[in-house]
Amino acid sequence: MDPTQRDHQQNIDLPAVQIVSLWRRLGALLYDGILLSALLLLATACLIIPYDLLATRPYPHTDWLYRTLLQAYLLAVIAGFYVYFWTHGGQTLGMRSWRVRVVRADGGPLSAADALRRFAWAAPSLLPLGLGLWWCLIDREHLAWHDRASGTRLLLARPKTAIHPLTTEH
Repeated sequence: MDPTQRDHQQNIDLPAVQIVSLWRRLGALLYDGILLSALLLLATACLIIPYDLLATRPYPHTDWLYRTLLQAYLLAVIAGFYVYFWTHGGQTLGMRSWRVRVVRADGGPLSAADALRRFAWAAPSLLPLGLGLWWCLIDREHLAWHDRASGTRLLLARPKTAIHPLTTEH
């Protein structure tokens, strides 16, 4: 299959897809929040345990420089989580559970730059009490602020169909 056919198959007819409800968005965020909590705990342990074992003094939790570096590291872990999943199938594990997929505004898959742009716009969108997310209730295309600003949108993914083996009579 040549690359133009592959790209054409990955693009989606946007008017034909169903709109993702706010509740699905929130459900996927909740699931991803649980997963990220475990991932951040592991990422923190991978940094602090070796530090405590190798350093002559315990990790300086109160020092602003160490705290800022730790927060930057954890932000990079969160960004890496979203960018990886959004560029490899368009779904995080929480999004997969709620059958939600992210695509570019033209229906194509996200590149790393698209995913980073979406992640960068998500924080300002979610910070003022989630106002940017609630915006999808009144937006004519049902897009949140970060969807519109990053040129992406969420789609309702088709459910996976179970493949049943053919029964043969003997």
